[in-house]
Amino acid sequence: MEVSIEFGVLLVVLGFIAGIINTLAGGGSNLTIPALIVLGMPAEIANATNRVGVLMQSVAGVAGFRHHKRLEQTDLIPILIPTLIGGVAGASAAAWLPSSIIKPVLLGTMLLMAFIMLVKPSMISPDANEPFRMMKDTPASWVGLGMAGFYGGFVQAGVGFVLLAALCGTLRYDLVRGNALKLVCTLAFTSVSLIIFIWQDLILWLPGVLLAIGSMAGAWLAVKFAIKANASTLKWFLFLMTLVGCIFAYTS
Repeated sequence: MEVSIEFGVLLVVLGFIAGIINTLAGGGSNLTIPALIVLGMPAEIANATNRVGVLMQSVAGVAGFRHHKRLEQTDLIPILIPTLIGGVAGASAAAWLPSSIIKPVLLGTMLLMAFIMLVKPSMISPDANEPFRMMKDTPASWVGLGMAGFYGGFVQAGVGFVLLAALCGTLRYDLVRGNALKLVCTLAFTSVSLIIFIWQDLILWLPGVLLAIGSMAGAWLAVKFAIKANASTLKWFLFLMTLVGCIFAYTS
């Protein structure tokens, strides 16, 4: 597929913005997937191609949080197990099910996340003095992370909200450490998704690489902001992005 210089620059800029949004909250794919569709891609191709940018922004974000010693590794392997299992199932479903199912799944998920933030904000932003819990002590976290992995493998857009609900809601991580672990999980199931999408020949590489260039820069900048921002700022940004996600899912 040919990409004009103007549209190539637009993809890099949108990737940059998406990298910031996905690192601090979620929903950056609400910008990038429509842009890929405008370029002329079918929805399933756009959904798959978008994962190239998501993968690389996750690499940059994880590296940034680790550099600033905000990546909690105590429970990392148990966190990744259900996430990866769900990611494999979700990506497989995305490769075979009709693309028309993506919109209702996205809208339903965004509405649920917005409702949770309004009714029970501690699910996303726990008390700063409350210690995190281990996976072995919280069976609900296995279910939540498995569902988040499935959603991420299937839709991707807005998966950050679902992951934060599992990581902060059940394991009680603060938003900074929750965002760091969210990116590790995203990196894991996106890697699996990419393998499946490559096998299905659903990825167009040039637009994907252009998104990746911008996304990595955005993620690195967002990490620097996240480690300095207070919890209230991050919480309100997260809520705002959830509302934006609801509007996008409804109007798309």
